[in-house]
Amino acid sequence: MDRKELALEVISRLKKAYPGADCTLEYDQAWKLLVSVRLAAQCTDARVNVVVKDLFERYPGVDALAQASPDEIEAIVKPCGLGRSKARDISACMRILRDRYGGNVPDDFDELLALPGVGRKSANLIMGDVFGKPAIVTDTHCIRLSGRIGLVEEGLKDPVKVEKALWEIIPPEEGNDFCHRLVLHGREVCTARTAPHCGRCVLNDICRYASA
Repeated sequence: MDRKELALEVISRLKKAYPGADCTLEYDQAWKLLVSVRLAAQCTDARVNVVVKDLFERYPGVDALAQASPDEIEAIVKPCGLGRSKARDISACMRILRDRYGGNVPDDFDELLALPGVGRKSANLIMGDVFGKPAIVTDTHCIRLSGRIGLVEEGLKDPVKVEKALWEIIPPEEGNDFCHRLVLHGREVCTARTAPHCGRCVLNDICRYASA
């Protein structure tokens, strides 16, 4: 089968294996996801979910967080790593949301990219999870599994190139949930720190890595 056919088969099988495909970062407002996804860089979602409870309790809205100094933010988010740069970005981002967008998160991809600390991965996550628009989030799981399965060229690691390659074969309406399922599959089966568990993988008969 070609890559488009492979992609459709992978999507179908992962839907059955992981019927629930939600973001593992916990949030109830768009600005909170924006903060959490910045903190998630080089940090687990589980840890971020714990740390932001204190952050959002102390600063319960965009205005409150915009008024906080980077040092005050850093004191809380330090356990997530890279505390200084993350705090600086969060502070600047919240001020822009307050001053330019009336406290709201923009639903335009390019405007999201222009926010401090927001890259393509974060912008796509916001577009897909918050606004329900087509999105492909090329995090480490997506990049690793796409290469192993054979959805992209073997050895392709550049997030932008992987995203572009996936846009060519993944139906737009499937992209966001597909990427969430890759995260779940990458954590449970096609792991990074151990050999992948091909024997219990629902994709092992169509996966490039398993058949190599």
